[in-house]
Amino acid sequence: MDPKIIIIISFALVFYTIGVWWEKIAGKLQYKHLVFFILGLFFDTLGTSLMMAYSKGHLISFHSVSGYLAIILMIIHALWASYILIKKDDIMILNFHKYSVLVWLIWLVPYSTPMIINIIK
Repeated sequence: MDPKIIIIISFALVFYTIGVWWEKIAGKLQYKHLVFFILGLFFDTLGTSLMMAYSKGHLISFHSVSGYLAIILMIIHALWASYILIKKDDIMILNFHKYSVLVWLIWLVPYSTPMIINIIK
């Protein structure tokens, strides 16, 4: 695989992880966390698009399906976080980290799959 793709997907991991865990440690959702969610989503989408081009669109696997699911969840996550912050829903602002950690854990599946497969080989 092209090293650029690995770097881009690694940026997604770094940004998304910072956003999720910074929010959890802070104990409440803030706009700065949303910025990191969106940066993670941007780099994940870019990396996934490059992977599709690299594989010439012929890749239908657990990794690709779980990756698309993860992007959909990241989009929902960012939109929901935006809505909560705009509405100033104090209860959700304090509890949103539970959803964030769940989405992050699901996102780790497609991120980790290629590494696990290569270790098993």
